Amino acid sequence: MKFEDLITEINGFGRFQKMILCISFVGRFIIPCHFLLSNFIAAIPSHHCDISFLDADGLFGNLTEEERLIVSVPTQEDGSPVSCHMFSHPQFQLLINSSSSSDLPVVECQNGWHFDNSTFISTLATQWDLVCDNRGLNKAVATIFFVGVMFGAAFFGGMSDRFGRKPMLLVSYISGMAFALASVFSTSFTMFAVLRFFSGFTITGIVIVSSVLNLEWVDIEHRRLVSIIDSMAWAVGSTSLALIAYFIRDWRWLTVAVTSPLVLCTILWWWVPESARWLIANGDVEKAHYYLHKCAVMNRKAEVTSRIKPEALAISVSDQGKKKYTYLDLVRTPKMRKLAMLTGTVWFCVATMTYGISLNITSFGLNMYLTQFVYGAIEVPSKLIVYYLLEKIGRRKTEAGAQLFAGISLMINIFIPKDQWIGRTVVAVLGKGFAVAAFCTIVLYSSELYPTVLRQNGMGYNSFLARLGVSVAPLVLLLDTFWGQFSQTILCSVALIASVVAWNLPETRDRCLPETIEDVEGTG
Repeated sequence: MKFEDLITEINGFGRFQKMILCISFVGRFIIPCHFLLSNFIAAIPSHHCDISFLDADGLFGNLTEEERLIVSVPTQEDGSPVSCHMFSHPQFQLLINSSSSSDLPVVECQNGWHFDNSTFISTLATQWDLVCDNRGLNKAVATIFFVGVMFGAAFFGGMSDRFGRKPMLLVSYISGMAFALASVFSTSFTMFAVLRFFSGFTITGIVIVSSVLNLEWVDIEHRRLVSIIDSMAWAVGSTSLALIAYFIRDWRWLTVAVTSPLVLCTILWWWVPESARWLIANGDVEKAHYYLHKCAVMNRKAEVTSRIKPEALAISVSDQGKKKYTYLDLVRTPKMRKLAMLTGTVWFCVATMTYGISLNITSFGLNMYLTQFVYGAIEVPSKLIVYYLLEKIGRRKTEAGAQLFAGISLMINIFIPKDQWIGRTVVAVLGKGFAVAAFCTIVLYSSELYPTVLRQNGMGYNSFLARLGVSVAPLVLLLDTFWGQFSQTILCSVALIASVVAWNLPETRDRCLPETIEDVEGTG
């Protein structure tokens, strides 16, 4: 009996599978909270040079705070103080006449900065003065985190194929929680950056392992449903982050708040089963039979496994069942090599585009908390539409189409003037919806394309390239300093490239998951 048939007989989407989904939902909830956390903890409040030291000798006398700023700090075109410079000495004549201050001698801030605390109590920028010449370090926070995610994806993908899904999930829970909580005690930006790197490295194991574990326990009929439900955790986490960040304005406590659910995850881990597919593929049929029987009992199908002996499951184990696979096996054979190239390109492009949109929440004129909430909320209808389209038109057309429309949305925004923020916001939200649809589809699509013996390695490899794209996204946004539409043009281009590449992938709708490399090489 094939494994797919056995899963169907014991109810491929019964109470057992729903239990796994609920447990993984808690862990996956924190993923968007951490992935998008830099939107808030690395935000830069309005600021200007600290001029309090000038009053040490009583220079300002009885001047009001506004008058002190007028004589000490130049103003921008909109009348607000400039952020990085001050007059070389107080210009009291500015109180008498409205002459231009543009020709007056200025110097860089001499005594730090004064930050507006109306939006944030504390951020990384206010903690370590990451403004002016050090402003780029705020964007670097996201890049450093995602570089960690990138390497973590490759690590957990390979390790969970070697040691199993369940133990590596626990490693990710505990180590992710430890590094994230340790980062709030950082005494320097360098210390924080290092701990943030390892937070990304370890936390990514949650999504890498749980997405595959969920898929390997359900039947063909419910694969797309499980994939969509699984991805809804991202939508819930994204919208929740906006609400949590709105009420917690201190970066340390915000980090603690979005990490705390991992305590519950660690407790719930005891109810997580190992993947029976993985156990069979690795020759441990006794334990595979144990979990299959447990599944059957919970799904009220105990009679099915009671008549199947563990030895019968050994039939499912190929000659390669005892072999340990590595990432090199992804490129040893022609079709596996082509598959790795195509999926890797799509993952890199869709991740760059999606995070390029998601990390840009301050350029549309809306409140940043509202923008974050709307970006999260649009994911719900987007994923519901994907659920419908995956069955009606298949994985390939859904993926290519979503990428195409995301690229078109980004292209339209290039030509909308920046002062028309309503139109730009609407188009950006639509683009985010299409980007999410593409990301949601490629996760399910890729997990169906790779064989069981290499599925976790394949997902780890793809996630590595995706995180490479995510690491690039914050840096792409910095290009707007050279030309206001530079980042949008690049994101549009990668979306259109991914659309073309996706058309070359084979369709997987209503097909059995491949178990071995031979299954992939034998299909056209």
